[in-house]
Amino acid sequence: MEIKALEFFIACVIAAGIGITVAASFCGIAQGIGLKAAVEGIARNPESSGKVTVTMLIGLAMIESLCIYALVIALILIYAHPQAATIAKLLGS
Repeated sequence: MEIKALEFFIACVIAAGIGITVAASFCGIAQGIGLKAAVEGIARNPESSGKVTVTMLIGLAMIESLCIYALVIALILIYAHPQAATIAKLLGS
């Protein structure tokens, strides 16, 4: 039972690492695309810079919240799994 708990913990850590890596990568790409489009829009029409900036900041916050959700799920996978007591006993904590 203890070996299966350790294998489950290792799988959770790997899944959390891959999940946060993918989330951070795609959020970074999406934020770069959004910022590029906002700068191009302001360059074409400088009078609209106020509205474009506010909309861009709201959009960037929404994109960043997706990465934060992925971080929360990764932390739940690592720290709130059913065999936490067994893993702590194995690691000597």
